[in-house]
Amino acid sequence: MAMASTEKLVLGSVAFAIFWVLAVFPAVPFMPIGRTAGSLLGAMLMVVFQVITPDQAYDAIDLPILGLLFATMVVSVYLERADMFKYLGTLLSWRSRGPRDLLCRICLISAVSSALFTNDTSCVVLTEFVLKIARQQNLPPHPFLLALASSANIGSSATPIGNPQNLVIAVQSKISFGGFLIGILPAMLVGVLVNALILLCMFWKLLSDRKDEEDAAAEVVGDEDVVSHQFSPATMSHVNSQEINGALELTSIHSSPSINGCENHAEPTLRNRGNSTDSFGFERAMGGDEIEKDVSVGFESARNSIASKESLGSKMASPTNGIAHLDKVELDKENLRFSKKWSNVAWKTCVYLVTGGMLVGLLMGLNMSWTALTAALALMVLDFKDARPCLEKVSYSLLIFFCGMFITVDGFNETGIPSTLWDLMEPYAKIDRVTGTILLAVVIIVLSNLASNVPTVLLLGARVAASAAAISPASEKKAWLILAWVSTVAGNLSLLGSAANLIVCEQARRAKHYSYNLSFWSHLKFGVPSTIVVTAVGLALVRG
Repeated sequence: MAMASTEKLVLGSVAFAIFWVLAVFPAVPFMPIGRTAGSLLGAMLMVVFQVITPDQAYDAIDLPILGLLFATMVVSVYLERADMFKYLGTLLSWRSRGPRDLLCRICLISAVSSALFTNDTSCVVLTEFVLKIARQQNLPPHPFLLALASSANIGSSATPIGNPQNLVIAVQSKISFGGFLIGILPAMLVGVLVNALILLCMFWKLLSDRKDEEDAAAEVVGDEDVVSHQFSPATMSHVNSQEINGALELTSIHSSPSINGCENHAEPTLRNRGNSTDSFGFERAMGGDEIEKDVSVGFESARNSIASKESLGSKMASPTNGIAHLDKVELDKENLRFSKKWSNVAWKTCVYLVTGGMLVGLLMGLNMSWTALTAALALMVLDFKDARPCLEKVSYSLLIFFCGMFITVDGFNETGIPSTLWDLMEPYAKIDRVTGTILLAVVIIVLSNLASNVPTVLLLGARVAASAAAISPASEKKAWLILAWVSTVAGNLSLLGSAANLIVCEQARRAKHYSYNLSFWSHLKFGVPSTIVVTAVGLALVRG
């Protein structure tokens, strides 16, 4: 593609530079508007500067990617409500055999959950689990937080739904879910293993200087501790506690003697008896025989009625009937708990079955966006509740960020700068040569850390694929998978390399009782060797 006019080139570069600065450094002093607003600002400038037309801007927005991203977030919300991540957190501490065993578990669970539920979601939910377990076992949180973030990035590379850049690659390349998984899964598994070994080597002494492994293994996080770190709304547990307290108050009222006839029935009886006596005495003082007769008959009737009520109250107040009534109340409560328990189990089973069906559909090669959207809507229907609370958990700011980024990157491509730079590099970055593959990987790593991985994929994807297609169709598929692998693992290089790293850092810093500050340099010391080694190992295992 030829270079655009000087005016369009300069204005397009300015718009992209503004987008890049706000995307990489969202809190810059001169314009602290954040990533999402910065993305929209870059898109608007591309249209205002007439780098692209409004129609081109709308066409640049990739709806299948947005639909797939939205659907995976909705499914993740329902999985979290179904306690999936609570169970994953429980696995971290179940029969733990010491710090090294815990670190390996974190690497494995983080990688698998990220491949199925996206790396950002896994990091949001699992960070506090990791902090809590590390603090309770008197272990330094630093290596475990690094294990969580780095393994989440590596694990997310295996599937198209693992991270946003993979979504872009899967849609643009039209590689099936199964083809994507088969091509990268070996590299992912070995990469997670190598990453865990690097962590063990770097922190071996630090993990060995803690308490004996027997003591560490004995400290297992209880279920109540795990539940307290659920990422679900607090209103759910609050409503349940109100219902339980109301039920207990109702039970105490029903089981009290005053309702069973010992006190409340006797009190009005005595009051009525006193009132009747006073009335009878008053009429006798008046000296009327007929009145006295009528009153005596009425008094006798009232006395018989009172006696029958007292007899009924005494029967209800008898120990046998009281115990039977209490037993009936307890039985009703037990039946209610049993019914709620099994309805909850049935709902969770439906959530897991729908999610499993979605994965099966993806593996069968069905359209990824519509398959995920169908699963999300099925979960909303099966929940049989207003879906608004779950939909409010979806990160709409991320969807808007993607819209602005699509437009901004498309406008920058119109300047001709990316094509010109690739034309200079293409002869040396052929993936049919080892040196070419290494050079391509270096370029992807550098750009992913400078411009973020999703813009890098948008800028390089079509060009890398076209260059590889000239070699063979298999090479084209391999080029897309190499781009997915390297751009994802490149996020481990620095703390700013991926959103998952930033999420772990912020979640750890803001934790109420177990806060920890993961610094940029402490991450970089581990990130550089891990990224280089894991990327190199994975490149040898990626298959087209």
